[in-house]
Amino acid sequence: MFWVLKRHPFLYTTRFKLLSKNVSVDDIGSCTYNDTNKKEDISNYYSEINNTIFKDFTPQTDVLRVQNLSVWLQNNIKGGPGLSEPSDKALKIMLAGKGGVCSDMAQVFNNFCVINEIRVREWGTTRAPFNTAFGGHSFNEFFSKELNKWILIDPSNSLFFYNSGEETPLSVVELFQLIRKEKDISYKSFNDKKKLEVKSIQRNYLNPNTIPFLICNYSNKTYDKFLRHTRPYIPVFVTHFALYLLRKSYHYRFPLDDYKIIFSED
Repeated sequence: MFWVLKRHPFLYTTRFKLLSKNVSVDDIGSCTYNDTNKKEDISNYYSEINNTIFKDFTPQTDVLRVQNLSVWLQNNIKGGPGLSEPSDKALKIMLAGKGGVCSDMAQVFNNFCVINEIRVREWGTTRAPFNTAFGGHSFNEFFSKELNKWILIDPSNSLFFYNSGEETPLSVVELFQLIRKEKDISYKSFNDKKKLEVKSIQRNYLNPNTIPFLICNYSNKTYDKFLRHTRPYIPVFVTHFALYLLRKSYHYRFPLDDYKIIFSED
C-alpha cells in the first residue's frame, strides 16, 4: 500500500514541483554523491560485501572496477518490490532475492562506489508531459580518471551507451544531447550472463519524451537514521516530506530541460 501511495500521480508530480531546479550543464559539475557521503557514513555491511566482490583481484581502472561491481550486483540481485529501507537492510533484502527496483540498485551502487573511492552520482528519468504509464528509471554516472570524463552506467542492466562508431562510453548529458539531435546511438551490456532487454532501453532512455534529472544532496546517513525510526510506522512519503521541511532533503537538477514541461498538457 505504501508503494502504491508513493507512486500515486499526485504525490509523484508534487515531489517534482517541490524538489526540482532548472540549472545549466555547468551547474551540475560540482554535484557528486561523494561530496555528501563519506566512507564512514556507509554501513560496514557494504565493505563486507565489497570484499566478496573483489576477493580474487581488484581492477586498477575506474571503468573495470565499476563494471565488476555492476555485473556482480546484477547477477546476485533478482529484484522485486521497491524498497524504502535503511541502506544496509535494503542491500540484505536485495541479496536475499526479496526486493529491489532500479532506484534501489542505483542507491546501492552509489555506496559501493564511495567505499571504492570512485566519484559517482545518481540520475533519474521521467516523461514530459507526465505519463502515468511510465514510472521513471534510475541509473548512475561515474567519473573515469583514466578517460577524464563522466560515464553513464546502468547497474540494473550492466550497460554503457556510445556514439555510433566510437569506443568511449557517453555521459548522461552527451547521450540525451545526441538523442535530441536524432543521432545514431549504440549500447552494449558488459554482462555476458544476462540478456539485455531492448524494449526497456527504448522505454527508459530513447523515447523522445524522456528527460533526465540529477539527484543531488542525498545523505545516506540522514535517510538511514530517519528510516530506521519511521519504517514501517508511517508512509515513506511522510518521512521524505519531513526531511524536506527540515531542509535535509535531496533535490533534482534539470540541466537540459525546463522541469515545468512535466506538468504541461499533451
